[in-house]
Amino acid sequence: MRKGMCFLIPGMVGIGVFKLIPFARVVYNSFHSMIGTQNVGFSNYMEVFQNEAFRLATVNTILFIMIVMPLLLIISLVIAAILTHLKRLGRWLQKFFLFPMAVPVVSVALFWHALFTDQGFLNSLFMWMGLQPVSWMNSRWAFIILAGTFLWKNLGYDILLWMIGIHMIPREIYEAAMMDGAGYIKSFFRITVPNLKPSFFVIIVLSLMNVFKVYREAFLVAGNYPHESIYMIQHLLSNWFRELSIDKLSAASVIYAIMISAVVVIFWKCLEGRKHKE
Repeated sequence: MRKGMCFLIPGMVGIGVFKLIPFARVVYNSFHSMIGTQNVGFSNYMEVFQNEAFRLATVNTILFIMIVMPLLLIISLVIAAILTHLKRLGRWLQKFFLFPMAVPVVSVALFWHALFTDQGFLNSLFMWMGLQPVSWMNSRWAFIILAGTFLWKNLGYDILLWMIGIHMIPREIYEAAMMDGAGYIKSFFRITVPNLKPSFFVIIVLSLMNVFKVYREAFLVAGNYPHESIYMIQHLLSNWFRELSIDKLSAASVIYAIMISAVVVIFWKCLEGRKHKE
């Protein structure tokens, strides 16, 4: 036990110094004025909740998660199940889906910029065909483009995680089901999906972390103030940091930390409740 604690101490010290202490400072700043050390109570939090940019960024981020996360999880799970059965061809297709992970974010943003800006390739093609150009990044299309880019970029990562979970399911179960007359679709819903529950929580958390990285592509293409449909939480925090609004930035960070922690805990409790029922 003591030897195990000795191995844990360096990691715990690192978490305390680089994670817990800075976050404690953020909590402290959220209750104080931007200049000086005057305690202002919950006024920073009230100001944040009344801020229109905060409400817009929060709604957009929640909407993006609610739309993109189910699509990412379902599509990647179905593709992972298909690739598992394809064997040799599946290994080649797996490399195809993993390719976007190797593409740098800046390259994706440059391609996105060349394709969808007002003078980009698509609008040039439309004008050549005699059609009206579309302001892709200054309309509701911006949200669809950002969602599609996120799915393309992260699909391979989730496929790999699902395939790892599928390979951990004993082959004997599938063989017994095939002998009883179960086909691929029935085996998928009756064997694959129920046995992937241990992997489900991990994949959800990792995918949620990747959702918050989508800001990079939006920022590189549209800057600090993109179309309102893709104005995300990270845009808000980045702009407040640039403006040195430390009081509002700290309060918003605490609010978002509480929201994300609550979602993770509730989701974990739901999974634990289902396990006990089973």
